[in-house]
Amino acid sequence: VRMVESGGDLVQAGGSLRLSCYASGAILSDFSGNAMAWYRQAPGKQRELIATITSGGSTDHADSVKGRFTISRLNAKRMVYLQMNSVRPEDTAVYYCNRHGNRWTWGQGTRVTVFS
Repeated sequence: VRMVESGGDLVQAGGSLRLSCYASGAILSDFSGNAMAWYRQAPGKQRELIATITSGGSTDHADSVKGRFTISRLNAKRMVYLQMNSVRPEDTAVYYCNRHGNRWTWGQGTRVTVFS
């Protein structure tokens, strides 16, 4: 299974973006039965976990994005989404998605650049 992220762009502070992630090659039951997550890696920093969604749809978000970002999933299409609102320059990073634990092969990520 390989993750394919998309939707990153150059965006002005205060704007919105919707990131998408497709689990290429995943068996539907394997995808739908596992928690998924979004991560990001800012320049010069380690990759960090920012949002998770369980197989049942329960979500959790890091304090840094809580109230601004929302994770969701569409199991039938093996897709995970990240709605990003009120973005800030500190949200600039490469964004990745993967299983939360026992990860599949990482994708190349999608780059988000926020300018003020």
